[in-house]
Amino acid sequence: MSDERVRYSDADLQEFKAVIREKIEKAEKDLQLIRESFINDQNNGTDDTSPTFKAFEEGAETLSKEQNSILAGRQEKFLRDLKNALIRIENKTYGICRVTGKLIPKERLFAVPHATLSIEAKNMQK
Repeated sequence: MSDERVRYSDADLQEFKAVIREKIEKAEKDLQLIRESFINDQNNGTDDTSPTFKAFEEGAETLSKEQNSILAGRQEKFLRDLKNALIRIENKTYGICRVTGKLIPKERLFAVPHATLSIEAKNMQK
């Protein structure tokens, strides 16, 4: 019989939960900043500038809006992944690789708290 643990202890899970909650709080603030930046981009007109510069600035503004949209999408996905990690903590399945079934090392989970794959499983995907 293997002496490997099947899941993290409740104390470990509470420690991970605190880390994830901190990351969620920061991610929500970052998302709010991205959204505010997007709103501000829409309010900055080019009515008082020369036609040549106006065309350039409108192009840059479009690019900036696209970048903000991409950033916001990534941030929303990150938040969703973190919230799903909290659900896995509640279900006591947090930290278990979904491919190998083994525990993901603590170091990896502290670095990437929403991880669902061990490095071993991630390398198998390549």
